[in-house]
Amino acid sequence: MRYALTDREWNIIQPILPSKPRGIPRVDDRRVINGILWVLRSGAPWRDLPDRYGPYTTCYNRFVRWRRARVWDRIMDRLSAAHNASVQMIDTSVVRVHQHGACIANSGGQHIGRPRGGLTSKIHVVVDANGLPVQLGLTSGQVHDNRLCSVLLRQLPRRARLLADRGYDADWIRAFVTERGAWANIPPKRNRKDPICFSPYLYRDRNLVERFFNKVKQCRRVATRYDKLAANYLAFVKLACIRLWLSVYESTP
Repeated sequence: MRYALTDREWNIIQPILPSKPRGIPRVDDRRVINGILWVLRSGAPWRDLPDRYGPYTTCYNRFVRWRRARVWDRIMDRLSAAHNASVQMIDTSVVRVHQHGACIANSGGQHIGRPRGGLTSKIHVVVDANGLPVQLGLTSGQVHDNRLCSVLLRQLPRRARLLADRGYDADWIRAFVTERGAWANIPPKRNRKDPICFSPYLYRDRNLVERFFNKVKQCRRVATRYDKLAANYLAFVKLACIRLWLSVYESTP
């Protein structure tokens, strides 16, 4: 089936899923997850879920319940535990919010910005030396790129090299990275007066974070935000990241 988990991918994540030793047996986990992945990749509404995945309410309820139980977080943390931390890159990408995702009371608490260009949200990510996601965050679209630096980089390992664009050229970010024994290779802003150490050669690797956004935005549920709740949208972004990690394990002999 299109977008479905392969046998090897299923064998990787099955031990991480919550068990249910008592009560009524749960609907087949693999079928439900494949249905969730179909919605992620196609961008279709839950009601359009094909019958082969079972009732759409089952898939939606499982998606939300496991999001609240941090199951998606645990899967991503487990898969990314062996990431290559020698180089880390941080960046953001703006996504447009569909009108169906904006029709909610108190949308200001759901990371939906209202700039002149329309309703937007912003994905913040840290990727490793292979361009694979390590940390994720979400803000409204008009928030500055460096707003979540102190949160996403709190696990920056010693001797790591951080790559970021000019939007992250701030003294407090460089000090934050230095305090953790790492080095920030960030191009200086044009108005910076004090000289800094910057390597254009090493900076070329930063295109990996751009490739990451190109990959996850192949999932239509990520490329456009249809979800009213920020937590649900971020969960879909994490699922797209999980698929990227699974593809790496799939190709590893």
